[in-house]
Amino acid sequence: MSRLGDQFALLRQRGEKALVCFVTAGDPSPEDTVSIVRALDHAGADVVEIGIPFSDPLADGPSIQAASQRALEAGMTTRKVLRIVREIREYCPKLPIVLMTYINPILHYGLAAWAADAADAGADAHIVTDLTPEESDDWVRISKASGLDTIFLLAPTSTPARIDAAAARSTGFIYCVSRTGVTGARQDVPVELTDVVSGIKGRSRLPICVGFGVSQTEHVRTICAFADGVVVGSALVDLVHAHADDPNLLLLVHNYALALKEATAPR
Repeated sequence: MSRLGDQFALLRQRGEKALVCFVTAGDPSPEDTVSIVRALDHAGADVVEIGIPFSDPLADGPSIQAASQRALEAGMTTRKVLRIVREIREYCPKLPIVLMTYINPILHYGLAAWAADAADAGADAHIVTDLTPEESDDWVRISKASGLDTIFLLAPTSTPARIDAAAARSTGFIYCVSRTGVTGARQDVPVELTDVVSGIKGRSRLPICVGFGVSQTEHVRTICAFADGVVVGSALVDLVHAHADDPNLLLLVHNYALALKEATAPR
């Protein structure tokens, strides 16, 4: 079983839900990314997604777009992301690491070469945001050959056929987008989200983690009542950016993640 599989099995045994945290590689610096992920791990984050900065994002909202642009302007590349992953893995041997990216950087690198190098660096899975399940068979096959899980996005607008296609190809977990549109912190949890997750669960046995707009502990409590975990991205990226020069940055990250993780516990 993969690190992701092991983590979700352990969470089920404990009666807990998963906290998945997203950071942008290289923002504010490669060294800070390593330290931030270590702080998240120490705070109890169950999975960390590392976003690979890309110049033409489709699903990223303003916060993550800005973080990616800052990282790119500072010289971040796909190869440097792998160096960051390798260093994180040295400090966090059990933490599942998911790389979140778009298909173009992988195609440019080479599918098989990227999968092999990502696995060798210590990555456990990928979310390729603009790769649809129906067009993913080559990538899924290559990922499996390298021991990598593949996670697909599903949305409130996903048809039963799309859900089945994603469920058939996904491993690790399924990422349920809480609403249509791009990422970004929100103030509410859509009331129809319970039905969306229920519909996916009816067609897949994989864990379902909900993201896009999750930023507050109350969001986490609400979602964890019907889903297997939450993904917190833009709010964490904003926190890092707002305190990039603050000597207490890692403590702030740790305390934020700790509060979110505590909210995943059963009531």
